[in-house]
Amino acid sequence: MGGAQLERPRGARPGVSVRRSFRAHAGDQPRRPPGPIPAPGTMKQESAAPNTQPASQSPTPSAQFPRNDGDPQALWIFGYGSLVWRPDFAYSDSRVGFVRGYSRRFWQGDTFHRGSDKMPGRVVTLLEDHEGCTWGVAYQVQGEQVSKALKYLNVREAVLGGYDTKEVTFYPQDAPDQPLKALAYVATPQNPGYLGPAPEEAIATQILACRGFSGHNLEYLLRLADFMQLCGPQAQDEHLAAIVDAVGTMLPCFCPTEQALALV
Repeated sequence: MGGAQLERPRGARPGVSVRRSFRAHAGDQPRRPPGPIPAPGTMKQESAAPNTQPASQSPTPSAQFPRNDGDPQALWIFGYGSLVWRPDFAYSDSRVGFVRGYSRRFWQGDTFHRGSDKMPGRVVTLLEDHEGCTWGVAYQVQGEQVSKALKYLNVREAVLGGYDTKEVTFYPQDAPDQPLKALAYVATPQNPGYLGPAPEEAIATQILACRGFSGHNLEYLLRLADFMQLCGPQAQDEHLAAIVDAVGTMLPCFCPTEQALALV
């Protein structure tokens, strides 16, 4: 994606950059993930095989979702967790950027993708925060893509993840003066999988111990950290950085160096 680097958005709190100390402990080198804007249909789904998924519920009528003013058949979907590297639905355009008024937190429990009923993993949700700023990727779906994307995300995010939909204002990195209305999936305290706040060290311990149908919970953390580094120094997430640092100190205690890469 083109465009000049964006200055730190107003209202975003200064924070520490995501560091790679855990990779040094593991004997690995920084590795670029598939990228913040993967090509549609080329990545593995963030869900299990069809026979492991519960029956899909009917998605919310798309007419209730925010639409592109220039195209009534277009819809923008904002991803700030696994969607930044694995959307797994067809889309027409994608843009890196941020939403204001929200902070990302590892406060949602996951008993399917990154954990189990006995050992729930930790995945992210959005917390309303007047001074918050959360970076992610917005995907534009058009025409027939809209219903297919919503049907897929209803299973992945709502049925299996416990997320509800919410309208947010998305500011593209390359054109922050041209915000877009987008649909985001947010886990609220009312859903049964919500775990809520915990010390970053406790969250890191839980992440290191959990695995689900989509892979190890640590992979989820590492890919999100990599995405934030690709966004540049203006992208800050103190909560994410603190968990990464905690993992960096704990990882050698959980497994020998030669086994560290097997987690991801």
